[in-house]
Amino acid sequence: MTIAGSDCSAGAGLQADLKTFSSLGVHGLTAVTCVVSETPLTVNTVHPIPPVVLQDQIRLLLESYPITAIKTGMLYSKAHVVAICELLTNLDIPIIVDPVMVASTGDPLLVEDALEAIATRLLPLASVITPNIPEAEILLGRSLKNFADQASAAQELALKFNTACYLKGGHLEINQTHRDILSIGDSLKTFDSPHLDLPQSHGTGCTLAAAITAEISKRKSIPEAAATAHQFTHHALANSHHWSTPKGGGEIYHLDQVQSP
Repeated sequence: MTIAGSDCSAGAGLQADLKTFSSLGVHGLTAVTCVVSETPLTVNTVHPIPPVVLQDQIRLLLESYPITAIKTGMLYSKAHVVAICELLTNLDIPIIVDPVMVASTGDPLLVEDALEAIATRLLPLASVITPNIPEAEILLGRSLKNFADQASAAQELALKFNTACYLKGGHLEINQTHRDILSIGDSLKTFDSPHLDLPQSHGTGCTLAAAITAEISKRKSIPEAAATAHQFTHHALANSHHWSTPKGGGEIYHLDQVQSP
Protein backbone atom coordinates (compact mmCIF):
# COMPACT_ATOMS: atom_id res chain seq x y z
CA MET A 1 0.00 0.00 0.00
CA THR A 2 1.16 3.50 -0.81
CA ILE A 3 -0.08 6.50 1.18
CA ALA A 4 0.73 9.56 -0.92
CA GLY A 5 -0.46 12.35 -3.17
CA SER A 6 -2.01 12.01 -6.60
CA ASP A 7 0.03 13.53 -9.46
CA CYS A 8 -2.14 14.31 -12.49
CA SER A 9 0.91 14.12 -14.78
CA ALA A 10 1.44 10.53 -13.55
CA GLY A 11 5.20 10.94 -13.17
CA ALA A 12 5.35 10.99 -9.37
CA GLY A 13 3.14 10.23 -6.37
CA LEU A 14 0.61 7.42 -6.35
CA GLN A 15 0.81 6.99 -10.10
CA ALA A 16 4.58 6.45 -10.09
CA ASP A 17 4.20 4.07 -7.16
CA LEU A 18 1.59 1.95 -8.93
CA LYS A 19 3.66 1.77 -12.13
CA THR A 20 6.65 0.66 -10.10
CA PHE A 21 4.69 -1.91 -8.10
CA SER A 22 3.25 -3.41 -11.27
CA SER A 23 6.62 -3.51 -13.03
CA LEU A 24 8.12 -5.38 -10.07
CA GLY A 25 5.26 -7.87 -9.90
CA VAL A 26 3.26 -6.81 -6.85
CA HIS A 27 -0.31 -5.55 -6.48
CA GLY A 28 -0.58 -1.94 -5.36
CA LEU A 29 -3.16 -0.30 -3.10
CA THR A 30 -3.52 3.47 -2.66
CA ALA A 31 -4.62 5.84 0.08
CA VAL A 32 -4.79 9.40 -1.26
CA THR A 33 -3.51 12.25 0.94
CA CYS A 34 -3.76 15.11 -1.59
CA VAL A 35 -4.80 15.76 -5.16
CA VAL A 36 -2.05 17.74 -6.87
CA SER A 37 -2.37 19.64 -10.15
CA GLU A 38 1.20 19.45 -11.44
CA THR A 39 3.60 18.61 -14.22
CA PRO A 40 7.37 18.13 -14.00
CA LEU A 41 7.65 21.88 -14.63
CA THR A 42 5.13 23.34 -12.17
CA VAL A 43 2.88 22.71 -9.19
CA ASN A 44 -0.38 24.63 -9.64
CA THR A 45 -2.63 23.45 -6.79
CA VAL A 46 -2.46 21.12 -3.80
CA HIS A 47 -5.88 20.00 -2.55
CA PRO A 48 -5.63 18.02 0.73
CA ILE A 49 -8.00 15.14 1.42
CA PRO A 50 -9.70 15.45 4.85
CA PRO A 51 -7.71 13.39 7.39
CA VAL A 52 -10.83 11.44 8.39
CA VAL A 53 -11.25 10.33 4.77
CA LEU A 54 -7.58 9.40 4.62
CA GLN A 55 -7.97 7.27 7.74
CA ASP A 56 -11.05 5.59 6.28
CA GLN A 57 -9.09 4.57 3.17
CA ILE A 58 -6.22 3.12 5.20
CA ARG A 59 -8.45 1.36 7.72
CA LEU A 60 -10.52 -0.29 4.99
CA LEU A 61 -7.43 -1.50 3.11
CA LEU A 62 -5.82 -2.88 6.27
CA GLU A 63 -9.01 -4.78 7.05
CA SER A 64 -9.49 -6.09 3.50
CA TYR A 65 -6.08 -7.07 2.11
CA PRO A 66 -3.00 -9.08 3.20
CA ILE A 67 -0.68 -6.06 3.07
CA THR A 68 3.00 -6.97 3.25
CA ALA A 69 4.62 -3.50 3.04
CA ILE A 70 3.51 0.13 3.33
CA LYS A 71 5.09 3.19 1.72
CA THR A 72 4.36 6.79 2.67
CA GLY A 73 5.07 9.74 0.40
CA MET A 74 3.53 13.21 0.35
CA LEU A 75 1.62 13.69 3.63
CA TYR A 76 1.02 17.47 3.53
CA SER A 77 0.13 18.46 7.13
CA LYS A 78 0.50 17.57 10.78
CA ALA A 79 -3.13 16.43 10.85
CA HIS A 80 -2.46 13.98 8.02
CA VAL A 81 0.69 12.64 9.70
CA VAL A 82 -1.10 12.15 13.01
CA ALA A 83 -4.05 10.45 11.28
CA ILE A 84 -1.68 8.02 9.58
CA CYS A 85 0.40 7.28 12.68
CA GLU A 86 -2.72 6.47 14.70
CA LEU A 87 -3.30 3.54 12.34
CA LEU A 88 0.28 2.48 11.61
CA THR A 89 1.61 2.38 15.18
CA ASN A 90 2.10 -1.22 16.42
CA LEU A 91 1.45 -2.74 12.99
CA ASP A 92 3.61 -5.76 12.20
CA ILE A 93 4.14 -4.54 8.62
CA PRO A 94 7.35 -2.96 7.23
CA ILE A 95 6.92 0.77 6.67
CA ILE A 96 9.04 2.64 4.11
CA VAL A 97 8.94 6.40 4.60
CA ASP A 98 9.87 8.76 1.78
CA PRO A 99 9.83 12.11 3.66
CA VAL A 100 8.56 14.19 0.73
CA MET A 101 8.99 17.89 1.47
CA VAL A 102 9.67 19.75 -1.80
CA ALA A 103 8.82 19.01 -5.44
CA SER A 104 11.59 18.83 -8.04
CA THR A 105 10.32 22.23 -9.24
CA GLY A 106 11.16 23.70 -5.82
CA ASP A 107 7.51 24.04 -4.80
CA PRO A 108 6.77 23.04 -1.17
CA LEU A 109 4.71 19.89 -0.69
CA LEU A 110 4.59 19.99 3.10
CA VAL A 111 2.91 22.43 5.47
CA GLU A 112 5.46 23.68 8.01
CA ASP A 113 3.72 22.17 11.02
CA ALA A 114 4.06 18.67 9.53
CA LEU A 115 7.85 18.48 9.87
CA GLU A 116 7.93 17.97 13.63
CA ALA A 117 5.18 15.33 13.42
CA ILE A 118 7.08 13.45 10.73
CA ALA A 119 10.31 13.54 12.76
CA THR A 120 8.80 12.64 16.12
CA ARG A 121 5.94 10.32 15.18
CA LEU A 122 6.37 8.81 11.70
CA LEU A 123 10.09 8.29 11.09
CA PRO A 124 10.54 6.21 14.28
CA LEU A 125 7.93 3.76 12.90
CA ALA A 126 9.88 3.18 9.70
CA SER A 127 11.81 0.10 8.65
CA VAL A 128 13.52 2.23 5.97
CA ILE A 129 13.59 5.98 5.32
CA THR A 130 14.59 7.36 1.90
CA PRO A 131 15.42 11.08 2.17
CA ASN A 132 17.23 13.00 -0.55
CA ILE A 133 20.01 15.45 0.25
CA PRO A 134 17.78 18.55 0.83
CA GLU A 135 15.45 16.50 3.06
CA ALA A 136 18.39 15.13 5.04
CA GLU A 137 19.71 18.67 5.48
CA ILE A 138 16.34 19.75 6.90
CA LEU A 139 16.16 16.76 9.25
CA LEU A 140 19.74 17.27 10.48
CA GLY A 141 19.92 21.07 10.35
CA ARG A 142 23.17 21.22 8.39
CA SER A 143 24.39 21.25 4.79
CA LEU A 144 25.83 18.21 3.01
CA LYS A 145 28.48 18.91 0.38
CA ASN A 146 30.23 15.65 -0.55
CA PHE A 147 30.26 11.86 -0.27
CA ALA A 148 31.80 11.97 3.22
CA ASP A 149 29.04 14.28 4.44
CA GLN A 150 26.46 12.02 2.84
CA ALA A 151 27.84 8.90 4.53
CA SER A 152 27.92 10.47 7.97
CA ALA A 153 24.41 11.86 7.47
CA ALA A 154 23.04 8.43 6.51
CA GLN A 155 24.55 6.93 9.65
CA GLU A 156 23.27 9.75 11.85
CA LEU A 157 19.72 9.54 10.48
CA ALA A 158 19.64 5.76 10.88
CA LEU A 159 20.78 6.07 14.48
CA LYS A 160 18.51 9.02 15.28
CA PHE A 161 15.36 7.28 14.08
CA ASN A 162 16.41 3.67 14.83
CA THR A 163 15.86 2.59 11.26
CA ALA A 164 17.68 1.85 8.01
CA CYS A 165 18.41 4.99 5.99
CA TYR A 166 18.74 5.00 2.20
CA LEU A 167 20.11 8.48 1.50
CA LYS A 168 19.76 9.49 -2.15
CA GLY A 169 22.65 11.50 -3.54
CA GLY A 170 21.33 12.95 -6.78
CA HIS A 171 21.35 16.51 -5.44
CA LEU A 172 25.08 16.58 -4.67
CA GLU A 173 26.97 18.74 -7.15
CA ILE A 174 29.10 15.92 -8.54
CA ASN A 175 28.92 15.63 -12.31
CA GLN A 176 30.18 12.21 -13.28
CA THR A 177 28.86 9.89 -10.57
CA HIS A 178 25.80 9.88 -8.35
CA ARG A 179 25.95 7.85 -5.14
CA ASP A 180 23.18 6.53 -2.94
CA ILE A 181 24.12 5.24 0.50
CA LEU A 182 22.31 2.70 2.66
CA SER A 183 23.06 2.78 6.38
CA ILE A 184 21.77 -0.33 8.12
CA GLY A 185 23.01 -1.61 11.44
CA ASP A 186 26.75 -1.15 11.58
CA SER A 187 27.23 -1.27 7.81
CA LEU A 188 27.26 1.22 4.94
CA LYS A 189 26.46 0.09 1.41
CA THR A 190 27.02 2.38 -1.58
CA PHE A 191 25.26 2.33 -4.94
CA ASP A 192 26.94 4.34 -7.71
CA SER A 193 25.55 5.23 -11.11
CA PRO A 194 26.80 7.45 -13.94
CA HIS A 195 25.30 10.89 -14.39
CA LEU A 196 22.47 11.08 -16.94
CA ASP A 197 22.00 14.40 -18.69
CA LEU A 198 18.21 14.70 -18.36
CA PRO A 199 16.33 18.01 -18.11
CA GLN A 200 13.79 16.51 -15.69
CA SER A 201 13.89 13.77 -13.06
CA HIS A 202 10.33 14.19 -11.78
CA GLY A 203 9.25 11.19 -9.69
CA THR A 204 12.68 9.64 -9.16
CA GLY A 205 12.39 9.58 -5.37
CA CYS A 206 8.88 8.13 -5.45
CA THR A 207 10.01 5.41 -7.81
CA LEU A 208 13.04 4.47 -5.73
CA ALA A 209 11.04 4.21 -2.50
CA ALA A 210 8.23 2.31 -4.23
CA ALA A 211 10.75 -0.17 -5.64
CA ILE A 212 12.20 -0.77 -2.18
CA THR A 213 8.65 -1.29 -0.88
CA ALA A 214 7.82 -3.76 -3.65
CA GLU A 215 10.91 -5.85 -2.99
CA ILE A 216 10.42 -5.85 0.78
CA SER A 217 6.83 -6.97 0.21
CA LYS A 218 8.34 -10.01 -1.55
CA ARG A 219 10.30 -10.78 1.64
CA LYS A 220 13.62 -9.53 0.29
CA SER A 221 16.11 -8.18 2.81
CA ILE A 222 16.58 -4.43 3.02
CA PRO A 223 20.03 -4.54 1.30
CA GLU A 224 18.61 -6.76 -1.46
CA ALA A 225 15.61 -4.46 -1.90
CA ALA A 226 17.86 -1.39 -2.00
CA ALA A 227 20.13 -2.90 -4.67
CA THR A 228 17.17 -3.82 -6.89
CA ALA A 229 15.54 -0.42 -6.39
CA HIS A 230 18.73 1.42 -7.33
CA GLN A 231 19.11 -0.61 -10.53
CA PHE A 232 15.42 -0.26 -11.39
CA THR A 233 15.38 3.52 -10.92
CA HIS A 234 18.54 4.11 -12.94
CA HIS A 235 17.12 1.91 -15.73
CA ALA A 236 13.87 3.89 -15.64
CA LEU A 237 15.73 7.19 -15.95
CA ALA A 238 17.98 5.92 -18.73
CA ASN A 239 14.93 4.75 -20.71
CA SER A 240 12.60 7.65 -19.92
CA HIS A 241 10.19 9.07 -22.49
CA HIS A 242 10.52 12.59 -23.86
CA TRP A 243 8.44 14.89 -26.00
CA SER A 244 8.06 18.56 -26.85
CA THR A 245 5.68 20.53 -24.65
CA PRO A 246 2.71 22.54 -26.00
CA LYS A 247 3.96 25.60 -24.12
CA GLY A 248 6.99 25.72 -26.33
CA GLY A 249 10.58 24.52 -26.31
CA GLY A 250 11.98 22.00 -23.91
CA GLU A 251 11.07 18.40 -23.25
CA ILE A 252 9.49 16.64 -20.31
CA TYR A 253 10.93 13.34 -19.12
CA HIS A 254 8.86 10.78 -17.27
CA LEU A 255 10.19 7.63 -15.71
CA ASP A 256 9.49 4.59 -17.86
CA GLN A 257 8.58 2.17 -15.08
CA VAL A 258 6.79 -0.13 -17.52
CA GLN A 259 10.06 -1.80 -18.55
CA SER A 260 11.64 -3.94 -15.86
CA PRO A 261 15.46 -4.17 -15.72
